Amino acid sequence: MQTNPKLRVGIIFGGKSFEHEVSIVSANSVINAADSEKFEFIPIGVTKKGAWLASPSKEIMKHYLADKEVKPGYGAKPVFLSFDPEVKGLIANHDNSFLKIDVFFPLIHGTFGEDGTLQGALELAQLPYVGCGVLASSIGMDKTVAKKLFEHAGIDVVPYVEIRKAGWKKDPEGLMDRIEKELGYPFFVKPVNSGSSVGISKAKKRDSLKEAIEVAFKYDRKVLVEEAVNAREIEVSVLGNEYPVASLPGEIVPSNEFYDYNAKYVDGASILTIPADLPKDTIELLKTNAVKAYKAIDCSGMTRVDFFVDKTSGKVYLNEVNTLPGFTDISMYPKLIEASGITYKDLITQLIDLALERFNS
Repeated sequence: MQTNPKLRVGIIFGGKSFEHEVSIVSANSVINAADSEKFEFIPIGVTKKGAWLASPSKEIMKHYLADKEVKPGYGAKPVFLSFDPEVKGLIANHDNSFLKIDVFFPLIHGTFGEDGTLQGALELAQLPYVGCGVLASSIGMDKTVAKKLFEHAGIDVVPYVEIRKAGWKKDPEGLMDRIEKELGYPFFVKPVNSGSSVGISKAKKRDSLKEAIEVAFKYDRKVLVEEAVNAREIEVSVLGNEYPVASLPGEIVPSNEFYDYNAKYVDGASILTIPADLPKDTIELLKTNAVKAYKAIDCSGMTRVDFFVDKTSGKVYLNEVNTLPGFTDISMYPKLIEASGITYKDLITQLIDLALERFNS
């Protein structure tokens, strides 16, 4: 009796962003947890310089995890994405041999992976891939463009001001005057296009505001300054294509003053509570707004939607969306989905199914 062949999944990870190391951990988690009866995973590591390296064996992940970086060697071969529809996958640099891929699973967080650029390349190659498309990915990465669309959709966001590097160089004092006039201290200052809380600072007075803006400009030419709300940090996972479903909300109690990179990935002391202890009507509003935000920027596959809930008034604000969230087995996105009844293993299968559904629709 002939059995159906396994689906070959190219998992793309690493990359040029500041989230290179986190991406390796996400990819390793997926490869180890996925249904090995259904899928054959091809690790495709992208170096910090942007070179693609493919290996037929998942054992290479041990080397990448140990080095905390994708590097040449360990049996991985340089490859490039083919735009020839007859190839349907990768071409090896050394001998021009083909490596057919049935569906790609991008797990490059941040710049050049989450911002629509990688998705655009896969669209040009006419290949299916997991997660959001070009439009949702690029909008989700640009925090101020996303906020404008969320406001248009009737979703409350925290008051904010966007500043650009050229204007800052020309008149920093004038821009700080404007920020102080329009918003009230303290502020959160962050690069507009960044993930994993990289480059984010909290400013409580003018001197620290200036320093925080200078730090944020190291990562992007646009900086977002938001009024700091005394709020609980709540996250909701959304799964689906045309009919997305929101998970139960979860709460993060940061180990630091706010949920920065160290609190997320280094000290391991932040507390995650699933489900969040919230009134029933607040939970329903969070789930409704999560799906509304998902549709507002045309998401597909998966997205994590982050909210603030004011500790005094209970008002709900949408903070941002993450179209390619952290995806280790202990990351908030899969943990929220699991609390809603779908295991990590089954989630991976569903995401691949959704990718093929979207591609074939």
